[in-house]
Amino acid sequence: MSAGQSADELKTVADRLGLPFVEQIDDNLADASLLSRLPLVFARSRCLLPLYEQEGKLVLALGNPLDLLAQDEVAQLYSLPISGIVAPKDEVLGAINRLYTRTAGSAREVVENLVADDLSTIATELAHPKDLLDLTDEAPVIRLLNAILFQAVKERASDIHIEPYERTLEVRFRIDGILHLKLEPPKMLQDALTSRVKIMASLNIAEKRLPQDGRFKVLVAGHEVDIRVSLVPTFFGERTVLRLLDRKQGVRSLSEIGFSPRDVTVMERLIARTSGIILVTGPTGSGKTTTLYAALSRLNRQERNIITIEDPIEYQLSGVGQIQVNSRIDLTFAAGLRSILRQDPDIIMVGEIRDAETAEIAMQASLTGHLVLSTLHTNDAATAITRLIDMGIEPFMVASSLAGILAQRLVRTICPHCREAYHNEQPIPGLPDTLYRGKGCDQCYGQGTMGRTGIYELLPIDAELCGMITRRTTSGEIKEYAIRKGMKTIRDDGMAKVAAGITTLEEVLRVTQEEYADLSV
Repeated sequence: MSAGQSADELKTVADRLGLPFVEQIDDNLADASLLSRLPLVFARSRCLLPLYEQEGKLVLALGNPLDLLAQDEVAQLYSLPISGIVAPKDEVLGAINRLYTRTAGSAREVVENLVADDLSTIATELAHPKDLLDLTDEAPVIRLLNAILFQAVKERASDIHIEPYERTLEVRFRIDGILHLKLEPPKMLQDALTSRVKIMASLNIAEKRLPQDGRFKVLVAGHEVDIRVSLVPTFFGERTVLRLLDRKQGVRSLSEIGFSPRDVTVMERLIARTSGIILVTGPTGSGKTTTLYAALSRLNRQERNIITIEDPIEYQLSGVGQIQVNSRIDLTFAAGLRSILRQDPDIIMVGEIRDAETAEIAMQASLTGHLVLSTLHTNDAATAITRLIDMGIEPFMVASSLAGILAQRLVRTICPHCREAYHNEQPIPGLPDTLYRGKGCDQCYGQGTMGRTGIYELLPIDAELCGMITRRTTSGEIKEYAIRKGMKTIRDDGMAKVAAGITTLEEVLRVTQEEYADLSV
């Protein structure tokens, strides 16, 4: 059976064998107790899935109905005759990934199943540091780290924190921007777990006094996940943070990350320029890099030379030259930016403007026929202007080079599976009486939220603003002018998404506290 066999060809084979054919597999039909008996590796390699028992027969979903040997092996394993349902190979493999993900044990179950012998073996080995490499190859530690990684991907975590304290070891997941305590493994597993991470990231397991950074890849439920590793020494041992980047998600468009149709139009007009600098501002973790990638993917064309300098490179963009900052060899943002300018670029992306030197080079590049995209740490769009001037950039250069400024935050979105309406008893201008929230369900692990979206304020620089910048007008006055000209603030955008049932009022209040000091919920 060829891997590229079409659904029509597969249906013909099913008809010839007298087997039913389906385009999609209903996950609700699968019996979890049957799945637990068939190894995942076998199910994937032979492209078959046990679904349920009917009239004394085991019903299998078959992506390769001519593989009779595999069906015989399954029949022997379950001691039941086989009845097949034929489905496209991709559908069978997708169902395997979905269903085995549901039945996989959690990290907590792995810890609970560690027998006394496992723990005593680890405790004994910990007394001999030279044997640590052998220790990390022992099954208990490997099982535990694999379960932590698997559960983190399953629950959509962006980060895993492994945190040692005096008498405890805690594992926390950051999900949609919020940290949740998930596990407290035995303290004696601390060094073994840390060393296992180091081995996977090709780090020095003997070095415990200095910070270390690395990365590795894992395959989870059929898709590849990049994991960035950071270890720092603390008083009670090394603290480990794993950043998970799901390559399956890829780079999203401006509308997919939460831009309103109006903001998409304005942003596309800004990035269509051949010169000037566009800044994206906001605190750490507000999605600035995601926005820059969305803009770059929109600009990425064969006839354009796009080069970036980043720290770190989060996603590989085909057709874009990406440079990783490396301070150990003096490859800073400023040094990298100087080199980029000798590469005949059309568009430059600077991961972050951290100092006056980088800012000045970026401004000069934008004035000499290059479109420059970068980020800055300020609370709103108008403040970015005064921040650049405070860094030592002349106001006339800021006014001449700036094309637009985007400020943003990330808010959690309401879970679509448990979304419910409620009456808003505290009237707030611009909001309807009926709002929405998530009550919590199995799909969102009781949180009531699933995923995040951006809320934005987009400030294009016009002739009047250029004059205000040159005159060193305050950021407050600049913001007032922009609002009069029609700029929607982060607060306004957040409230629009609350009214549309995308997020909650509490969530907008949480991420924009400085703008909501006059409101309480």
